[in-house]
Amino acid sequence: METPETKAPKDGVAPTFHVGGRRDKGKDRRPSQAARHPAVTIGSGIFTFLLFALLGGGLAVWYGEHAYNGPGPLEAEKTVLIPRGAGVRDMAEILEREGIIDNWLVFIVGQKVTRPEASMKAGEYLFKPGQSMASVADAIASGKVVVHQVTIPEGLSSQQVVQRLMANDLLTGTPVVPLEGTLLPETYRIHRGMSRDEVLRQMADAQQKLVKALWEKRAPGLPLKNPQEMIILASIVEKETGDADERPKVAAVFINRLNKKMRLQSDPTITYGLVGGKGSLGRPITRSDIVTPTAYNTYAVDGLPPGPIANPGREALAAVADPAHTKDLYFVADGTGGHAFAETLNDHNRNVARWRAIEAAQPSSAPQPGSAAQSGSSAAGAPQSGASQPAN
Repeated sequence: METPETKAPKDGVAPTFHVGGRRDKGKDRRPSQAARHPAVTIGSGIFTFLLFALLGGGLAVWYGEHAYNGPGPLEAEKTVLIPRGAGVRDMAEILEREGIIDNWLVFIVGQKVTRPEASMKAGEYLFKPGQSMASVADAIASGKVVVHQVTIPEGLSSQQVVQRLMANDLLTGTPVVPLEGTLLPETYRIHRGMSRDEVLRQMADAQQKLVKALWEKRAPGLPLKNPQEMIILASIVEKETGDADERPKVAAVFINRLNKKMRLQSDPTITYGLVGGKGSLGRPITRSDIVTPTAYNTYAVDGLPPGPIANPGREALAAVADPAHTKDLYFVADGTGGHAFAETLNDHNRNVARWRAIEAAQPSSAPQPGSAAQSGSSAAGAPQSGASQPAN
């Protein structure tokens, strides 16, 4: 007898029975309408993209920071010139080309992120082995350029100073020759691309400060009316001797002669009166030169010349501001590079005779010691010139 449960269906297909009497819905599952919505699909894609972008960005930031702050590729010290007018991109490409950095793009991004307001400065830079991009950017932003030195010797005319600066290829520009005696000979710090006018301004500023300080502390009773007269006399002292120890004694001779109204009779003033700032006659001073009147020839004019004959150095200026306490009125070359000093004309004549003997024993081509030795005497002139007599 068939029961309802076992009764075969009319179509001959056996029914499917489920445990617990429930149909297995798993085999018929379909995405819900919400899951199939386009907005959800797009949002999922965006999320995936952002996730990968975040991961990629993090890696890029890590790499950039590591590359920017890590050691650079340079193996030995190297000097690189960043030209004027170069932008950050130009600078980065130059640095990469010179082997200072290995990725110009990382350099630019790192510089913009870490120093967004920094002004990258042109100039000559010295980079060290392994220097990081960050350190390179700091150096250029702070203008830590290579520092050079230029030395201007004492006793040059302003024309000669400009000639020296023009011969220095680190400097730029063609300056006007400054007034004589307005520059302080010293060693100055310069950098490539610096203008020659700027160097001259430094020299003039240094001279003004020094002259002001020395004039304020000058010895009492000097026969000098103003700082300019101190500079004029210091320029003569500078040209008379290169011996620092002698400068106060030479200055004293000229001060003593000014006090006695005696002509200074300094050979370098003859030369300057004839050739000006060119510096040298190219030959010994002759008797004709001595008697040729010029505004600067102190054999022919009373007192100081109208202006300096050179740019005196620190020691010559100090010597005039505080000369030695002597009664000397004469000096002449002594054959050793120095001078023999004398209070009287008789003593001076003996010193001149000794110098004449030394001069005669020297080969004719040998250079004569001392700037005054060309005529054989100075600051008393040749005795034949009547230097022992006070000027009228």
